[in-house]
Amino acid sequence: MKSGYVSFIGRPNAGKSTLLNRLVGSKLAIVSDKPQTTRTRILGVRNYPDAQVVFLDTPGIHRPLHRMNVRMVDAAVQTIKEVDVVGLVVDASEPPGKGERFVVDLMKDVAAPVFLILNKVDLVRKPRLLPMIDRYQQEGRFEEIIPLSAATGENVDRLERTIIERLPEGERLYPDDYLTDQPERFFAAEIVREKLLQFTHAEIPFSSAVVIDRFEEPEGDKALLRLYCTIVVDRESQKPIVVGRGGEMVKKIGTAAREELERFFATRVYLDLHVRVKSEWREDERLLRELGIRD
Repeated sequence: MKSGYVSFIGRPNAGKSTLLNRLVGSKLAIVSDKPQTTRTRILGVRNYPDAQVVFLDTPGIHRPLHRMNVRMVDAAVQTIKEVDVVGLVVDASEPPGKGERFVVDLMKDVAAPVFLILNKVDLVRKPRLLPMIDRYQQEGRFEEIIPLSAATGENVDRLERTIIERLPEGERLYPDDYLTDQPERFFAAEIVREKLLQFTHAEIPFSSAVVIDRFEEPEGDKALLRLYCTIVVDRESQKPIVVGRGGEMVKKIGTAAREELERFFATRVYLDLHVRVKSEWREDERLLRELGIRD
């Protein structure tokens, strides 16, 4: 029996959350085409016949401009020191830049085995992929280089086998039915935020958050799960964008979120959404703690 922790590290939008969801077989992390979607470390457990693997999805490593972003990056970097295997996830469809080089350099002093995971190979022509692999091999820092597609599942099984080979022997770290350490309130807020990201653009995705004000579990066969949420934005000018003309946008967000929440919780959901402005909320210690973004 083998067991251990695996952390996925990388730049924003590398596909770490999609990979976590693929590996655990459940949507634990919201997915968006907007950078910096993941804001906290998300743990997901996968049981195999001969192993238990604890995967950690982490916020994308970027240049932080607010207290929130500093903590996001710190949370990602901290996991490097705590796991048995590190998976550096790179978007193979994008040319490498300074940010990619910074993350690669972070791997120099990592004690655990480091795998380079070239993600999104379904978007890359094969003649481009081979020189890319050769370039990284010449750097000599990676124990394995695994091209795959988290979106389609291509070659993900090879990653799983290679990870298990590198894990230490040991008993299961969590019960067989354990999936994640995140509470239900976290997933409710994240589902609402995913729809907010889906329907808004420009600065809104980066400067908004979702707070669960009340979470009332259903009682009885016909009861509803009742959620009362606040969408927090940074400036007064952003509120009418989220609300929309005649409340059209917030209603659109709420309808899509409610449908997703009902699938996730397998029950009927009443969702009440409000929008409020809190200037500089990304520097607010109390609100960051409430969102689970801690030191």
